[in-house]
Amino acid sequence: MPARIVLVRHGETSWSATGRHTGRTDVPLTDEGRAMARALGERLARAPWNGLPDATVWTSPLSRARETAELAGFGDRATDRPELLEWDYGQYEGRTGGDIRATDQPGWLIWRDGVPGGETLAQVSDRVDALLAEINGRHGTPDPDTTTMNCADCEVVLFAHGHLLRILTARWLGLPAEYAQRLKLGTAALCVLSWEYGLPAVEVWNDHSHLEKLGR
Repeated sequence: MPARIVLVRHGETSWSATGRHTGRTDVPLTDEGRAMARALGERLARAPWNGLPDATVWTSPLSRARETAELAGFGDRATDRPELLEWDYGQYEGRTGGDIRATDQPGWLIWRDGVPGGETLAQVSDRVDALLAEINGRHGTPDPDTTTMNCADCEVVLFAHGHLLRILTARWLGLPAEYAQRLKLGTAALCVLSWEYGLPAVEVWNDHSHLEKLGR
């Protein structure tokens, strides 16, 4: 069987809770974010996940992603991957969309208009394409007609960030990176990318049922 990719967005930070664009600023988890990560870990420790003992685990080097991996029980297996860093928002780092639209660009939409002084959407897309190519044991951009696998029944767990994981999912499906706008993803949410009849598919998306006991 080809690879299955488990995606985890990091737990809550003070910036994510208030809608501020958090790219490369190393904002730590809040106490609530740490509770979210532990709840996620409890879920993944149970069947049918059983701790994903044979999975390869990669994390963004930023502390909010790495601490989520550690509190979920994967810290000793998690390898830092710079490809999983969040979108570099440049001059819009730390600002909310509402503030940007009110003072800089009326009608601003990051997926269409980008960010001054930061990464382009195409650059982020290239980063995730390279990572997916490595996971799939091939070279080039995601293409269901040319995908070949080098593993049997393998799994990869990625701890990373909201926009980055949404873009990665769009590219997994062979869609333009802009499609990520349509994929909402909450903090500490669990997603699974897999296959259906030989084509890349989304098996689970934005599942945060493990947070219900926290009142989320």
